[in-house]
Amino acid sequence: MITRREDGYEVATDPGRLDIDLVHHWLSTDAFWAMGRSRETVEQSIRGSLNFGLYDAGGAQVAYARVVTDLATFAWLCDVYVAPTHRGKGLGTWLAAAVRDHLAPYQLKRTLLATLDAHDVYAKVGFVTVPDPEHLMIMKPAH
Repeated sequence: MITRREDGYEVATDPGRLDIDLVHHWLSTDAFWAMGRSRETVEQSIRGSLNFGLYDAGGAQVAYARVVTDLATFAWLCDVYVAPTHRGKGLGTWLAAAVRDHLAPYQLKRTLLATLDAHDVYAKVGFVTVPDPEHLMIMKPAH
């Protein structure tokens, strides 16, 4: 899947286009939820996910998102990251919309994400707060 904007940005799901070194750098050094994440963990997460790379007109990767999904009932949108020099251009919202549109044909019952500070970005593409949060539980890591 490739989606293009008039200004030359494009979103693609081809994992072969991902700059894994760059994605690892972004996540492990600048994403508060993934600080210190190992290269091995990033590679494994990419292998087990549906990946979305966002590229500028010159083909350089400027953002990333991944979805953990069975493509039948459930999806988890995570590791959404836009490079600092490309923020403020609506790319995060556009990337989230591309993910939403890509998943739409699967008619998933539930697509979740967690965000500390980007509620407005995701609300623009249809995400809402969990209506019954008391129904959700989380398993704490064993370590």
